[in-house]
Amino acid sequence: MPLSAPTGAPGAARPARRADRAGGRSRAPTGPAPVTAVLLPGAGSDAAFLRAAFAEPLRSVGVRLVAVAPRPGPGAVAGLVADLDRAARDAARRGEVLLVGGVSLGAHLAARWAADRPTGVAGLLLALPAWTGDPAAAPAALAARYSAARVRAVGAAAALAEVRAAAPRWLADELARAWTGYGDGLAASLEAAAAAPGPTRAELGRLDAPVGLAAVRGDAVHPVAVAQEWREHLPRAELVTEGAGAFGADPAVLGRAAVRAWLRAGGRPA
Repeated sequence: MPLSAPTGAPGAARPARRADRAGGRSRAPTGPAPVTAVLLPGAGSDAAFLRAAFAEPLRSVGVRLVAVAPRPGPGAVAGLVADLDRAARDAARRGEVLLVGGVSLGAHLAARWAADRPTGVAGLLLALPAWTGDPAAAPAALAARYSAARVRAVGAAAALAEVRAAAPRWLADELARAWTGYGDGLAASLEAAAAAPGPTRAELGRLDAPVGLAAVRGDAVHPVAVAQEWREHLPRAELVTEGAGAFGADPAVLGRAAVRAWLRAGGRPA
């Protein structure tokens, strides 16, 4: 971005001012509205992961992040949607431009929410979409139901030990931290997530705002093919994919991919 000389420096143009009709005072013209991104977490994840993945990439383009925390229990999905509603109202009251999105389940919920408000958002950041429409046979839904069953059968600690035996260390560490915050509501939260429909093709087709999609190559739970399907049905979307190794080493890789895709789709930062 080109830099201009500071106000008052030799050769610098002074900002235009206009009279206030009410009192004859002059004031500087109002600048562009600030941009806020309200993002929702995935199943069994939390706001800490959203901050790790998106805070720096969004800050680099002048966008403020609101990372919504989960409400554990059978009402987990409804709670995320209610908190998105509240955050959107708060942003509107402050005169902010709104982006919405999330990771996996959070991306699904944000997309469906925005599809019902076609003029209400300036863009979407959708990372790791896991299914379209009915979740029944989707790998992520099957994994969530299996995890919920193991938590109910052996408890969260033993279920995490099973994850550690089979999953990459970074993922096991991430789940160990996030699952702790769910307490006794973990299994019910996972079950609610597994039953929540994703956006239909028709809903995706109603999203006319710029959409940044991000996916991780080699992620069997969030297949790149799903993100590609979403891109085909979204009117203004770009997809950026990253490798699993890079994402495991730095979660901000996911956020940078989503922001980069949003900018390529026509998104305008602050």
